[in-house]
Amino acid sequence: MTPETQTRRTKIVATLGPATDAPGMLERIIADGVDVVRLNLSHGSPDDHRARAAAVKAAAAAAGREVGVLADLQGPKIRVEKFANGPIQLEVGQPFVLDCRVDAAPGDIHRVGVSYLGLPQDVRPGDVLLLDDGLVALTVNEVAGTEIRCTVLVGGKLSDRKGLNRQGGGLSVSALSDKDKADIKLAAEIGADFLAVSFVRCADDMHQARRLLHEAGGSAALVSKIERADAIPVLGEIIDASDVVMVARGDLGVEIGDAELPGLQKKIIRETVQRNRAVITATQMLQSMVRSPIPTRAEVLDVANAVIDGTDAVMLSEETAAGAHPDKAVAAMARICLGAERQFEPKEDLANAGPRLSRTDQAIALAAMVLAGQLGVRAIVALTESGATAQWLSRYRSAVPIYGLSPFAASRRRMQVLRDVRAVEFSHGENQSMASATRAAVRLLFAQGKLVEGDSVVITYGDRVGHVGGTNTLKLLAVGAGGAVDSLRDL
Repeated sequence: MTPETQTRRTKIVATLGPATDAPGMLERIIADGVDVVRLNLSHGSPDDHRARAAAVKAAAAAAGREVGVLADLQGPKIRVEKFANGPIQLEVGQPFVLDCRVDAAPGDIHRVGVSYLGLPQDVRPGDVLLLDDGLVALTVNEVAGTEIRCTVLVGGKLSDRKGLNRQGGGLSVSALSDKDKADIKLAAEIGADFLAVSFVRCADDMHQARRLLHEAGGSAALVSKIERADAIPVLGEIIDASDVVMVARGDLGVEIGDAELPGLQKKIIRETVQRNRAVITATQMLQSMVRSPIPTRAEVLDVANAVIDGTDAVMLSEETAAGAHPDKAVAAMARICLGAERQFEPKEDLANAGPRLSRTDQAIALAAMVLAGQLGVRAIVALTESGATAQWLSRYRSAVPIYGLSPFAASRRRMQVLRDVRAVEFSHGENQSMASATRAAVRLLFAQGKLVEGDSVVITYGDRVGHVGGTNTLKLLAVGAGGAVDSLRDL
């Protein structure tokens, strides 16, 4: 394990693909600091994803690391269909028709089919439709049956299967397609730790995905991808219905406009942390590294700003899935996160406590953070079944590292997305007293070099072993010679 993976607070998500299938590359990106891998279910076959998930588990075990697996649903992304003779060049002012029929002919310079047949019901004259992430724009003149007759507002090349958005959002296509429903079963089969739902519009989309996942036998944490303008007015409801939130800046930027995106990214991160959910910042963070071995200065600042804003994790997409230097991209991301964390050392920030504490483990987490800030402890240790207490602890920004000790591999992998939290395998018997368990936990961290003689440690646990959500006790421990506990007193 490199020094960067030992000390970095912000987590790294990396997308797998043909580039990471190269011999030894998966092992290298894990060694360079990947905490969670993403399987993009928009591409590849189910067998591809099964093989990659199995390879990750084997490589992580060989490296002695906990690495989570995130399965990312394609979602109902609206696309133009294929062209008869390859890409076309659209010129400003020319007419162009979007043909919303199931039997639309292959496209040409005059028209092209669209994957979403309900589009004519969602648009009206004066709307602006954005193609290929906004590189081409059309103004709607009229809707005539299944035809949307447009004028080219921004010209450019248009090729097969490019995405389509309505400026400002408002398209009513469902968040879960038939393919997504099949892929939810695949995610459950491969034991994915996280399931990302694309193009979420409302909390009900997340409730439906959770129900389908549970019916398929899965228990992954749900990730809502905020990439529709429609999601912003109900952002709080969507966050509450999710376990993790992803700032998916590609389609979101197209729908709301690039000028609005930076401020909205900060808002989503801030509100997600305040509502006790983890947040991932994604899309084109180191895009130049698809080809270049080093990032641009603008990309460095982009990643650093997300870290400073408090994101739990940053994500690499094409950079690792199809780029020329997946391992260099991961190493650069780790380096940038560390640099930002060094320059902006977190101070105790208890603003996220809110006006009212509604849960015992939330109150224990806040008390632990207050104590850590006042007494200068070396670490906060959470003995946790599910990882919930570690998540509460990570919502209060602090300079003190948090160790989440759990006997369950699935819980440890889910903690891998939480900023400041380092998951550690730890088991204690049901007949073992909690005093013995806490001493054993300290000895384990001492043996791993995470604690030294003379350190003070805040430790939290539940007095009912094996009960999820039962954290109700907080103690202060002093580390003695050989990892022994010199003093043990209730607080």
